[in-house]
Amino acid sequence: MDLTKSLPARLRPGGRHGLADTEVRDPIGYAVAALGKLAQSDLLDRVGLRKQAEQAVFTVTRTGFQAATSANRAFTRAGSRQKAGVRVPAAAPKGVFDLTPSEDEQMLVDVVGEYAAEVVRPAAAEADEACAAPEPVLKASLDIGLPILGVPESLGGISEERSAVAGTLVAEALSLGDMGLAVAALAPGAVATALGLWGTEAQQQTYLPAFTGDEVPAAALAISEPAVLFDALSPSTTARRTPDGFVLDGLKSAVVRAAEAELFVVGAELEGSPVLFLVESSTPGLSVESDPGMGVRAASMARLRLEGVTLPADAVLGETDGSTYAECVRLSRLAWCALAVGTGQSVLDYVTPYVKERHAFGEPVAHRQSVAFMVADIAIELQAMRLLTYKAAGRAAAGKDFSREVALARRLCAEKGMRIGLDGVQLLGGHGFVKEHPVERWYRDLRAVGVMEGAVLV
Repeated sequence: MDLTKSLPARLRPGGRHGLADTEVRDPIGYAVAALGKLAQSDLLDRVGLRKQAEQAVFTVTRTGFQAATSANRAFTRAGSRQKAGVRVPAAAPKGVFDLTPSEDEQMLVDVVGEYAAEVVRPAAAEADEACAAPEPVLKASLDIGLPILGVPESLGGISEERSAVAGTLVAEALSLGDMGLAVAALAPGAVATALGLWGTEAQQQTYLPAFTGDEVPAAALAISEPAVLFDALSPSTTARRTPDGFVLDGLKSAVVRAAEAELFVVGAELEGSPVLFLVESSTPGLSVESDPGMGVRAASMARLRLEGVTLPADAVLGETDGSTYAECVRLSRLAWCALAVGTGQSVLDYVTPYVKERHAFGEPVAHRQSVAFMVADIAIELQAMRLLTYKAAGRAAAGKDFSREVALARRLCAEKGMRIGLDGVQLLGGHGFVKEHPVERWYRDLRAVGVMEGAVLV
């Protein structure tokens, strides 16, 4: 086969990572698409150019790109717009503050923990360097059912009741492997969970079959914005009504896997209240700009620009009074707390044996009180973070107001999580500053907890 003739056809608009037929791709967009196609070919291995090609992909990603969004999937409309969607019931109260996972929850955590240890952690360093999650890691996350964790069982998911506790346990277990890859793997499930919680019958029947099938689309929440002192409950992105629906304008940041996402849940202000909108990637007016950050780099976070994005009247997800939007933000904050707990546990598990084995002045450094106290403080603060996070998750699962609990958990996880990362680097001394040890990556990831608002939810 003549590759020079087939390549342009495979990269033209309408391909898997192409554009709508009415749009065009700029030269950088073609370059990224070509490199992506090339990276999937075994030709690189046969000619010994795999490493050089991967470096080229990394360089383009790191230095930046701007392209239209992915537009390869046509979602088939189904169901009634006026009919409420399927809702799972709240978890039955136990009557006591019991943190013991149920048998099903423990089984799920065991499976996810094995995936995190055997698949996620070995891939974490290279994924952080490349600012992208490896395809095998993402495919493996589908095999263990991450996208359908919050989808009602009657719609093809595995949720028989509100899954905030299970989601929290899963997020914690995943981040024991790596926070960035955990966020990348959880992003499609966040959108599927949002559809399960607030979608109409039409929205659920239109979009959820894709998430419960074999070819799960990349999807993302788009809540955060690149503004100083950004208030998640008061977005600058605007939505205005039109005779046929809505028009959205604004700029979103920290959107997970935005360049390949096929469906977004976008937060915007409508008539004084924050509202969630379903936006397909094929909608004209959307574009993606690379924006790699200090941490959580494997999640391929980028900016999503909306310029005159026209949506139909049924694009609203949930209520328009701000209540659905506020619950989405709180659930997302809860998920970030769980990610902080898991990453903090990784730090503790790593530094504890290190300070026992590292010798200075003829004895282990753990024999120094200043070192021992620092490790003890990490364990104490980590347990406080876990308790507050679990309490907020329990109230969310029971359908109770959890705004106070999640606010307390987020404050503690943001402050103490960052401190745990800092102390982890300090305990390793010079080794904490080099990439040979993963603690510097965990430190960078933990700093994200206080600024991320809407990338994952439970």
